[in-house]
Amino acid sequence: MILSGPDCTTMTEVRAGVDALDRELVALLARRFAYMDAAARIKPGREAVRDEARKAEVIANARAEAVRLGLPEAAIGDLWEGLVEASIAYELAAFDRR
Repeated sequence: MILSGPDCTTMTEVRAGVDALDRELVALLARRFAYMDAAARIKPGREAVRDEARKAEVIANARAEAVRLGLPEAAIGDLWEGLVEASIAYELAAFDRR
């Protein structure tokens, strides 16, 4: 049984929880990247893939949610910067495959 973080009393429990959560996060990322496949199919051309205004909006939204949840805003912003750039690269590759 996987315990929530506050309920863990051993490092074995913590590691099991982190490992389970990592599997869930990767599954969520697979869902997110499926949207990149859709975007590559829908957008009119390769030049439409990179949208700096949208990128800034997505990162700002993540930072705001981090603040709301009491998480480190800068760290979440950095994670989302990497996520968005990886998503753009994935979408460009998906567009090129089409």
